Formats: sequence, C-alpha cells, structure tokens
Amino acid sequence: MTVAMMWEARAADGRGAGLASWARETAIPALRGSAGLERLELFGAPGGRVLLIAWWSGEPVPVAEPPAELLGRPVHRWSFVSEHVE
Repeated sequence: MTVAMMWEARAADGRGAGLASWARETAIPALRGSAGLERLELFGAPGGRVLLIAWWSGEPVPVAEPPAELLGRPVHRWSFVSEHVE
C-alpha cells in the first residue's frame, strides 16, 4: 500500500523564503532515510505557500511544525492512499 502524505503551509507576510528554507533544511532532512519513504517533493506557490508531498510504503512519518513566526496560518496535513497508477 502506498500512502501520499501532503503537508502545506502558508508563510507569514514576507516570510515565504524563510518557510521554504526551513522545509529544505529541517523538514526534508528529518524525513530522509525514514523507513518506507519512497519519494519526496517540495513545491512553492504564490502567496508564500509551501507544499511537501511524501510517498510512503506503510505508515508516514509526520513533518515537524515550523517556527510559529514563519507561519501565516496553521499547517494543513492530509494523507491519501493510492488507488490507481498509470
């Protein structure tokens, strides 16, 4: 079973680069090497949004909370189970 874990955060005004750096320098290294991690991608979007998607074979490892001063609102998290791949 493959589980896709999505983690999305919106940065506080003017903190988009800092939030993206935190994700690259803290969140991703913390997940790297975790049992069952198959793939990991980081995305950025206008408005200081940062999206991390990790594919797992088994139970996902949660992403840590970024420092509160980087956030414009609470982090959103979702997990999805793969239903079909082509």
